[in-house]
Amino acid sequence: MVDQLPLAQSTVSQHLKVLKDAGLIVGEVEPPRVCYCLNGAALEALKRAVAAL
Repeated sequence: MVDQLPLAQSTVSQHLKVLKDAGLIVGEVEPPRVCYCLNGAALEALKRAVAAL
């Protein structure tokens, strides 16, 4: 991801941590990397919550 974004690696890592802590993504360790994917159920819940505002 860092290669595709105009952000420092530390910035990307911090944002991924926030998303992971919120449960919106999950990470699977594949040394030396972590493979992230979306948590579909959490995203659907977020969409419903935002739509209800």
